[in-house]
Amino acid sequence: MNDLQKRTWAEISLENLRHNYQAVRAALPAGCRFMGIVKADAYGHGALAVARLLQEAGAEYLAVSCLDEALELRRGGVRMPILILGHTPCECTEELIRNDLTQTVTCLAKAVEYSAQAVRLGLELRTHFKLDTGMSRLGFLCAGDYFAEGVDNVIRAARLPGLVHEGIYTHFASSDETDPASMAYTREQFALFLRVIRAVEEQGGVRFPLRHCANSGAVINHPDMALDMVRPGLLLYGYGDREGKLGLRPGMRLVTTVSTIKFYEPGTCISYGRRYTTGRRSRVGVLAVGYADGLPRLISNKCSFAVPGGFAPQLGTICMDMCMVDLTGLPEVDVGSEVELFGERSDIYRLSDAAQTIPYELLCSVSKRVPRVYK
Repeated sequence: MNDLQKRTWAEISLENLRHNYQAVRAALPAGCRFMGIVKADAYGHGALAVARLLQEAGAEYLAVSCLDEALELRRGGVRMPILILGHTPCECTEELIRNDLTQTVTCLAKAVEYSAQAVRLGLELRTHFKLDTGMSRLGFLCAGDYFAEGVDNVIRAARLPGLVHEGIYTHFASSDETDPASMAYTREQFALFLRVIRAVEEQGGVRFPLRHCANSGAVINHPDMALDMVRPGLLLYGYGDREGKLGLRPGMRLVTTVSTIKFYEPGTCISYGRRYTTGRRSRVGVLAVGYADGLPRLISNKCSFAVPGGFAPQLGTICMDMCMVDLTGLPEVDVGSEVELFGERSDIYRLSDAAQTIPYELLCSVSKRVPRVYK
């Protein structure tokens, strides 16, 4: 990036991402495969760059949310297997097959549609079946009274022509939570997942080569659930392990600069809505970052950012393109100084906790106008 263009940018450390991949990989049982989650532009880190890194590092699979995300990777030269986690219209079956993509099947009706399209083309579509074990989102219903019907539907779907049933998976609702109720719920989901797989094998003679259910939370809190493959998302990007078990490093460092510095007398109102008033003579800096760049307006007056010499409290309502910080007592900060919003010095959890959200949302919210600079 041209130094003259410096305003706000996101530094992406490929070295840290590689370190995180290797740290997670080392924690897995022998033979367990690694599916790198690169949906939502790799959580804002740049899907193509991260996918290429994982491909070179030896990951076995990638996962994206939709067909457009998968095609971006194929156009960028990524050849490794890619699973589409979300819905793809059956009319796109040929595009899925021609681009060697794996499609999630979430119910018998969709399996029938994909099968009909594949048969019409005289081709085969590689699929992974998803079970709804308690997330209550996508997947074959199989809990409670739906168990027998769910097993039967999976068997019928797997026997359809034109479909290659390579894998079966489920998604945990609270594997990142360690309270007793959440831990028990995850164990119940896991047990149901295994029960369905066993019933499908025993009743239908159908076997899925790849069984996967462990997302980031399960990799940390339920390592026995790794099975044939794990799906770390947030762990890959350096978060999701607040106890530091794996020694992860932040993949992204969000940085801005000080545009101007002014002195205000006590009793001066700052920013929209006058939600902050100085209580002393204050040295106030204007930062070149706002909610249009991905800084949540909700954290106004609730956070601080890393600056030379310490941390600067944020003052007043965060604006679309700017926000203000208190630089009183921070003489090392000048116009043009870099300010780290989150990264190596400023933990992203300081912001996500202030916003009452999760790091995923902050990473994905870094807008497209913020250039990514790869280190």
